[in-house]
Amino acid sequence: MTGLVTALKAELYVARRSNAARLLVLMPALVVMLRAIIVRLSETGQQARDALIGQGGPVTADNAWGHLVDSFSVGLTMLGLMLVAYTAWSFASERDSGALRHLLIRSASRGGVVLAKLAAAHLLALCALLVMTLGIVAVTTLLWDFGPVVEDGYELIGSAEIRSEVALGLKLALLPIPAALAFSMLVAVCSQSATQAVTGALGLTLALDIFKSLLGDAAYYLYATFQPSLLDQSYLQDVSRLVRGYSDVMIDNRALALNLWIPWPQMLLFVVLALLIVRKRKL
Repeated sequence: MTGLVTALKAELYVARRSNAARLLVLMPALVVMLRAIIVRLSETGQQARDALIGQGGPVTADNAWGHLVDSFSVGLTMLGLMLVAYTAWSFASERDSGALRHLLIRSASRGGVVLAKLAAAHLLALCALLVMTLGIVAVTTLLWDFGPVVEDGYELIGSAEIRSEVALGLKLALLPIPAALAFSMLVAVCSQSATQAVTGALGLTLALDIFKSLLGDAAYYLYATFQPSLLDQSYLQDVSRLVRGYSDVMIDNRALALNLWIPWPQMLLFVVLALLIVRKRKL
């Protein structure tokens, strides 16, 4: 793609000086850390009330693993929506202002600009994920204790097994993000304005979240099914129960395999469609 490197340098230059990019990187981390503090304060208050009336809380209540997974689930849900909105806005707003036309006149091709914006969005996603991970680990370590899940002196699940499940849950939760960004870019390329791009990308993403539960087994062939969301059906939701010692969690190996492979061809399809459509759109 002609001018891909030039366009990517321009994107990174703008991102380093953009308040929207800073908000995207910092906001999910701040929200999940504040949520964890509120949860801890609520637990402390509940424990104090239980002590006054002579009742004991559950043995596994103070284990940090469940709170760690819950924080990642909330953070990835918020980050996913913000990335969708940012990706659509970054393309459509520059098209509306004429900045995109200036870049095309200088050296970059249309396809190069689309790919550069997708690459920049992925880099911002990595930065946001790193900051959020550091914040989550720090706040959960400070407020709770990590360790095996033990009840009545019997170890339900060990720390090594918990770490393995958490790592798998995070891996599977992150895989759909590139497909979500590519879908947002496709919507932006097809839209007529920045407002239409952002509302369309967010609206369609939320619509997929709402209707995926009605698709039955066909939902496993949709990337959105595996992404943490407001109506969460991702494996990370199951991990939240597993690390708390629940034994009634059913693991569908077929769903896990589809989670590994389905997002990639859909991402490529969205990127190819965006590259084809942008060639015919007026910029």
